[in-house]
Amino acid sequence: MVNGMTESAEQPEGREPRRRMNYGEGREALLNAAVRVVARGGLRKLTYRAVAQEAGTTHGLVVHHFGSRDALIEEALAHAIRTSLSTSALEPGTGKVADFSVGLAEMVTADPDIQAFQYELLLESRRRPELLPQIRALYDAYFDATKRELSRILPHDAGHPLTRLVFAALDGIVLHQLVFGEPETTDAAVEELRHLLRLLEAEAEAEGDTGSVDR
Repeated sequence: MVNGMTESAEQPEGREPRRRMNYGEGREALLNAAVRVVARGGLRKLTYRAVAQEAGTTHGLVVHHFGSRDALIEEALAHAIRTSLSTSALEPGTGKVADFSVGLAEMVTADPDIQAFQYELLLESRRRPELLPQIRALYDAYFDATKRELSRILPHDAGHPLTRLVFAALDGIVLHQLVFGEPETTDAAVEELRHLLRLLEAEAEAEGDTGSVDR
């Protein structure tokens, strides 16, 4: 195994020396680099050297931060969850239909690699079942966020089937934008989904009013 000292010993003439990164900054940069490597070349391209090259640092630093390829994959997935949930407005917390998944098209346009990374691992898990626990954790986080926001919007808690249906719609919309582009189509589709949620909200409220009268 080549360590960081060996790789950084001498730079070829004309090449800028790699700068030393602080611990937190370096870890974040390496996770972003891992996401880009997988998004562009699939999981088979994820190596310490590929991540180091993408991040502009040393192979030894990647080993130091993560220790194993599996740990790198797991932490990159956790990073993808944090990034996606913080930028998707999947759970704005307002309970207002108008706020649900605002800016979804802009999120995909701004950082398509973080989304492509997740789909790459999703498909890879069909060939490598050992990835399923991480993939399940990823989607459980999305399902939970969706369920919490739907339960704020609707007069009653959102059930599992409705949560899956709504998130599956959003997931498919994101995938289509990654492949076909057309962010305006994404915006229109999400607005149509909000319209359906408004109908569910009105129906549930009407049923609640009827129940109160009957009692």
